[in-house]
Amino acid sequence: MQRRDFLKLSVGTAAAAAFASRANAQGTSQGTSQGAVKEIRVGYQKNGVLVITRQQAALEKHFAPLGIEVKWIEFSSGPPMMEAMNVGSVDYGAVGDSPPVFAQAAGAAIVYAAGQPITNGQGILVPKDSPIRVIAELKGKRVGFTKGSSAHNIVVQTLEKAGLTYADITPVYLTPPDAGPAFANGSIEAWAIWDPYFAIGETKQSGRILINARDVTKTNSFYIANRDFARNHGAILQQIVDVTAATARWAEQHRDEVARSLAAVTGIPLDIQTIAANRSAFAVGPVTDDIVTTQQGVADRFYKLGLIPKPIVIRDIVWRNPAA
Repeated sequence: MQRRDFLKLSVGTAAAAAFASRANAQGTSQGTSQGAVKEIRVGYQKNGVLVITRQQAALEKHFAPLGIEVKWIEFSSGPPMMEAMNVGSVDYGAVGDSPPVFAQAAGAAIVYAAGQPITNGQGILVPKDSPIRVIAELKGKRVGFTKGSSAHNIVVQTLEKAGLTYADITPVYLTPPDAGPAFANGSIEAWAIWDPYFAIGETKQSGRILINARDVTKTNSFYIANRDFARNHGAILQQIVDVTAATARWAEQHRDEVARSLAAVTGIPLDIQTIAANRSAFAVGPVTDDIVTTQQGVADRFYKLGLIPKPIVIRDIVWRNPAA
């Protein structure tokens, strides 16, 4: 994928308290970095830990004493967020596994700041009355998904599992808001998607799960940072990751409240967000060797299929806090 193609993809009080002493203790050594940052711009989608972080104002509570504001920017999927981050419009955000692969291949200025294994909440849907019962029956069918998204990876690996190739289907590249109606009216015969749209497809658009992603492969989501932000403000980035991780630990123990938070911030009905919250994994941690290996497999697979123009090395853009 050339850069021009990548551009086309773009059409907690508890957390604050937990890190207050840390911020004070590091104030002298981080003074220059924190003084230079007046605003942190966070990209988020309609799911996950960052939605909860926003609803709880956890980052705002943590950074207000340092004179740093937080701006939240919503995206419908990961690829446009990666482009915004590449040009410096977003400092930090959460995406699935595929967007950073496409972005790195296009030379985007990003780094992996943290990782999060995905255990559920994404896969491929077909209409309830569809004759498609096994993966092999996707052959010759129109499959909708967002190009460069985590769903793209699920499609590729699902086809491999059944001995099919990417050429055996007709990919229909749609953003989640466009794919939902296309799935409901029969314009596509299968839909690869993640929560909360996965739950919407099941409950509101008469979908049936053909395959859960967890039955196909290990998948991860990531917290990505702009490369210059990470280089120039590593101490602040570490604090952002720490607040995110603290929010995730809270979420693991308060799923009912998580569902209410997700519904309040996104406007998606509570029953949908309850399904999504109950089957989500929230734990946020470092980008481990195992996660790097899994992500490298995604990149290698995409290169082999010609979906990215050159091989890439995931480890090259994994951020490590120099102060750690």
